[in-house]
Amino acid sequence: MAADLGELLVPYMPTIRVPRTGDRVFKSECAFSFDSPESEGGLYVCMNTFLGFGREHVERHYRKTGQSVYMHLKRHVKEKATGAAGGGTIPRRRNGKVFLDLELNRDFNGEDYEYEDEAKLVIFPDHFEIPLPNIEELPALVTIACDAVLNAPSAYKKQEPESWEEEIQVSRHARSLRQLDNGVRIPPSGWKCQKCEMRENLWLNLTDGAVLCGKWFFDGSGGNGHALEHYRETNYPLAVKLDTITPDGADVYSFEEEEAVLDPHVSEHLSHFGIDMLQMQKRTENGHHTDNKPRPRVSEWEVIQESGMKLKEVYGSGYTGIKNLGNSCYLSTVMQVLFSIPDFQRMYVGNLQRIFDYSPLDPTQDFATQMAKLGHGLLSGQYSKPPMKSELIEQVMKEEYKHQQKGISARMLKALVSRGHPEFSSNRQQDAHEFLLHMINLVERNSAGSENPSDVFRFLVEERVQCCQTRRVRYTQRVDYCIQLPAPFEAASNREELLAYEVKRKEAEENMRPSPEPVRARIPFTACLQAFTEPENVPDFWSSALQAKSAGVKTSRFASFPEYLVVQIKKFTFGVDWVPKKLDVAIDVPDFLDLNRLRATGLQAGEEELPDLMPPIVLPEDTRAPEIDEAAVMQLAEMGFPLEACRKAVYYTGNMGPEMAFNWIIAHMEEPDFAEPLTLPSMIDPGPSAGDSPTGAALLGNSPPEESIAILTSMGFPRTHSIHALKATNNNLERALDWIFTHPEEEESDALSDMADTEPNDNAFSNANSHSDSTLSPDGDASGPRVKDGPGRYELFAFISHMGASTMSGHYVCHIKKEGRWVIYNDHKVCLSERPPKDLGYIYFYHRLSSS
Repeated sequence: MAADLGELLVPYMPTIRVPRTGDRVFKSECAFSFDSPESEGGLYVCMNTFLGFGREHVERHYRKTGQSVYMHLKRHVKEKATGAAGGGTIPRRRNGKVFLDLELNRDFNGEDYEYEDEAKLVIFPDHFEIPLPNIEELPALVTIACDAVLNAPSAYKKQEPESWEEEIQVSRHARSLRQLDNGVRIPPSGWKCQKCEMRENLWLNLTDGAVLCGKWFFDGSGGNGHALEHYRETNYPLAVKLDTITPDGADVYSFEEEEAVLDPHVSEHLSHFGIDMLQMQKRTENGHHTDNKPRPRVSEWEVIQESGMKLKEVYGSGYTGIKNLGNSCYLSTVMQVLFSIPDFQRMYVGNLQRIFDYSPLDPTQDFATQMAKLGHGLLSGQYSKPPMKSELIEQVMKEEYKHQQKGISARMLKALVSRGHPEFSSNRQQDAHEFLLHMINLVERNSAGSENPSDVFRFLVEERVQCCQTRRVRYTQRVDYCIQLPAPFEAASNREELLAYEVKRKEAEENMRPSPEPVRARIPFTACLQAFTEPENVPDFWSSALQAKSAGVKTSRFASFPEYLVVQIKKFTFGVDWVPKKLDVAIDVPDFLDLNRLRATGLQAGEEELPDLMPPIVLPEDTRAPEIDEAAVMQLAEMGFPLEACRKAVYYTGNMGPEMAFNWIIAHMEEPDFAEPLTLPSMIDPGPSAGDSPTGAALLGNSPPEESIAILTSMGFPRTHSIHALKATNNNLERALDWIFTHPEEEESDALSDMADTEPNDNAFSNANSHSDSTLSPDGDASGPRVKDGPGRYELFAFISHMGASTMSGHYVCHIKKEGRWVIYNDHKVCLSERPPKDLGYIYFYHRLSSS
């Protein structure tokens, strides 16, 4: 028999591998479904790729790859005989060594169940089975491979301890860091680079408190490198990224050590500039972070989760819960809402077979596959089946009630969509609104050339900016996906009650008595809308009429209405001590909403437009040769490239290293001036200056900086398309990269002048002189903004609620209206809602009503 098995496996021996260090073994879940070893058909693990497949999907992998040998894993879960359970005992596991590192299913009470594990090799297409272990009869290589797979940690369990945080070392500057006593105090918001006005990717130098932008990276974080320049000028070594400061620490970078570092004294270093990060002490309870702070209101958790009510569980298509992986409720609520929208259902579930059939060899790394997998899991009803009558009768007899639905795990999707993101890749609680925008961005990038379901959220905002001195105006348009409404306390309908509470609270504090029961502010939704549309001051407004900075005011209106309207209530803010806090407010959110009165009107009779001029270009006084990393130049020259070409490559990629410069060389080798000396406008004839223009300003449409073009072309994008993107985004590298991904139809177009009237303005607050993202295209022109305009009448169909003191803690649930009933989705629990707490929501979702 041993010889027979050996001969049987001989043709397949080259395809059987032993897992190496770094190989992920997917032995707990199918790549296409939520089948596991506990499913009826078990799980098949490919002995070459170590991907897992359910019974329904293993044949597809066999046909696509020709891989024939799989390990079939099956776990039998059995209820213990009456009286067999012992208090506090763990489940008994037969063949315990078989699934040595496969986690126990927490859905089953360890005192009531026992596990029996089974493993065997299966050879396709004949389904020949070889039971394991079978050491004596199998070839040595096969035995070693089987043992390695059985004992390997599951893919995601293996990743958890290998967090990048483990590898970061303490900076040698942390203990002895010198901080200047210059009186600098950093506000909790409103930051911008001191040299270029950027408001993203900002770093606080821990020596002198300078706030400057970082470098531009492939992950989308943008900047012009002023923080690094500041270090080269001052040798102040440590900087902290401003938007990463939490009670647990912050992202610190050492310019001198050229790597991310740990600063054990970061709290003291930040407090030097007025930032108190330790007033929020967090603890973990039941997988959700909670704060040791005065609770905003005792009943918030109970009201939002509808605790104390006997909620009826619902099952079937569209009523499947999602397991909490530990602070993953922000993801669960967003995905539940997205897959309640028909466009997302059609895109991913409607095209399920096509997506699966054309998935890459590693479907765990394919966005469309994982979205289709989750969508099918939520909508098929396959993982949301009602309990058997016998189980219900048994519960009644035992006088106990347990939620029958187990839910599905979004671990595979979470690992994919959070990869490379410093926050979403962690196990900390996150902001559901930020994650929603992150998902919309990913859907955009992965929908090139096909239907884009996130277009249902896309709309145009018209911004009217007026120069207060000349009274002249400029109208611009920008694309948005969500409106953020403030919660004006001064408009509270129970203002007197709030004032009385504040008096009692202060008295109790002075007399050291317990605080009175908190009073929640009730704010009309109309007041939130009014605050959204009121004029606001524009900081650093440059008036093209005056050719100078001036006071300016801005108002916003809808240039188009989306098919699905997302409304976020701005409940979270920062105190002056940087401690994030949540506003304890209740908003009277209506079921039906009419926004037609907020429709934009455009230029009105009697209004005079501001000239279409940019601020004059200020040439640097220092016209010395640019600083170039000569070491990188020589490294490239040693490869045989012309010296001058190497100098240009290093300069145009911002001294970001030889690899980036090498990519620039490859992209520019065919250009006629490839080997000519580096020449810069600031070093030679500066060209027409602002004074040469009749109005004293440069006209819009100037070519983007060659440095920016070089960075994009070094990434493999065509030069024409890169210029197109930069012109369309006011030369913002981060937005230009995003524009390239979302405008693939423009790649072959050379008509750059067509974009002169369609330049988006992502930051109209600081520069209201850029044109809009696109003029509204009512006939659905492909070159337009892809908006689905229509009437501004809406009906509420879903909302996400948050419990806790800040977005970094607490818990999320969502309510969705399905089949005329409100349903609450609380992790894996899905029940009919008795009292949907619409007034306590954080993010609201409306769908457009058809005109009648």
